[in-house]
Amino acid sequence: MELKNKVVLLTGGSAGIGREMAWQLKAKGALVVVTGRNEERLAAMRKDGFMAIAADLSSAAGVDALIEAWGERELDILINNAGQGVDHDFRQGKPDADAADGCIYANLNSPVRLITRLLPLLDRQEAAAIVNVTSGLAIAPRAGSPVYCATKAGLRSYTQALRAQLKDTPIRVIEALPPVVDTQMTADRKGGKMPADECARQIVAALEQDRAEANVGMVKVLKAVHSASPALARKVMLRF
Repeated sequence: MELKNKVVLLTGGSAGIGREMAWQLKAKGALVVVTGRNEERLAAMRKDGFMAIAADLSSAAGVDALIEAWGERELDILINNAGQGVDHDFRQGKPDADAADGCIYANLNSPVRLITRLLPLLDRQEAAAIVNVTSGLAIAPRAGSPVYCATKAGLRSYTQALRAQLKDTPIRVIEALPPVVDTQMTADRKGGKMPADECARQIVAALEQDRAEANVGMVKVLKAVHSASPALARKVMLRF
């Protein structure tokens, strides 16, 4: 897909992978609108020339606010990048079940609702795209993040089914599967983290090349292992 002059709605675009994608898409001539929860970061993005919409996508109210702010304006590309993690490890004590709700909504419900509400706008274009950012953990889960892994696996399944539904339309459906990336979410993890700008570069390249999947960095290895032996992939990842 040619990105010049394309109108992009990028959720979670004020920090981490999203912010890097915003800059790279802008450099290619796209008109990028970002969303986020932190007003200070959003203000910084506005200062740098981006349109920024405040939206907490961990609830239905946040999705409704974003849809209302967007209105009927043109849309070529929707990138569902916003997401959050949650502590849910019984080895560390009893988890707070209520705390998982925001993670589930932000990572799974919100993309589904945004796609449902915005698909008519995308369908007006000669060429459009939906990019759902999942995770290598959608392929095989790690023991320490069961709720996060479940949401990303759910979004992966949704993306695959949606791609089949839209195969005869102008809308391309792309899944991006990052590895562990150096962002605020992974600040407490040491070593082995991909720089956010490189992760963003590979996702943007997949969008330009109309690839169905962007298996980023070490996810390529995990995908290959899983293709050969799903049981082995699960066994390796569940150690963490």
